[in-house]
Amino acid sequence: MAAKKGKVAARKVKDKWKAKEWYKIYAPRMFNQVELGETPSSEPASLVGRQTEVTVHELTGDFSKMHIKICFRVEEVKGLEAHTIFVGHDLTSDYVRRLTRRKRTKTDHVVDVRTKDGYLIRLKPMSITEQRIQAAQETAIRNIMDTQLVSSANDMTLSELVKAIISGDMARDLANACKVIIPIKRVEIRRTEVLEVGTPSSEEPSIQERFGQEAAAAEAAARAANPILEEESSEEEAIEEEEEETLEE
Repeated sequence: MAAKKGKVAARKVKDKWKAKEWYKIYAPRMFNQVELGETPSSEPASLVGRQTEVTVHELTGDFSKMHIKICFRVEEVKGLEAHTIFVGHDLTSDYVRRLTRRKRTKTDHVVDVRTKDGYLIRLKPMSITEQRIQAAQETAIRNIMDTQLVSSANDMTLSELVKAIISGDMARDLANACKVIIPIKRVEIRRTEVLEVGTPSSEEPSIQERFGQEAAAAEAAARAANPILEEESSEEEAIEEEEEETLEE
């Protein structure tokens, strides 16, 4: 009798899996709508609200960003495609632990900012100093972070804000602003959380495209500053054109 019940239970489990379909999960346009993975579900409605985490390395191929995790939430399902929105980011606990060694002071803070495309974002920056500091200095650092982050976010879209966090530009700007209080070893935007969703522009470039544009601009500036690089590049292009013509013949 027990064996018979076991077979019935096993059959029910198999039937449940047969009823499920696999859905591909895609990042929002802000991250080039890259595929994040697949997930099974018996019905599309149960996917909405489901969250997934990936590292920036998985999104962009940049190994130096393996410690940054991006969180997405499924917002819409079309056919077998689950489309997500950005809901926040976090740093891995191992990375944060390495930064906070003995005899250093870690100053945590929480700031709510509004982007120019209407998103309300909770930012959680942290600063690291080489020596222990006084409570008054920590308060001064937090006040500077408040002013700097609110002002910067007001002039940025969500995509620009996330890109500034991922690239480290925002953290560097904060460190420079806070060093008037005490020399800062490191500043990180440890975590973000979307509190209110705004209205993103459909014409705005993705974060990957922004990085590509910056790399191209930096390369062009390097060539302009060093004519030898420009000549070498022109020679390489000429050789490639000759090789293509030879292959066509």
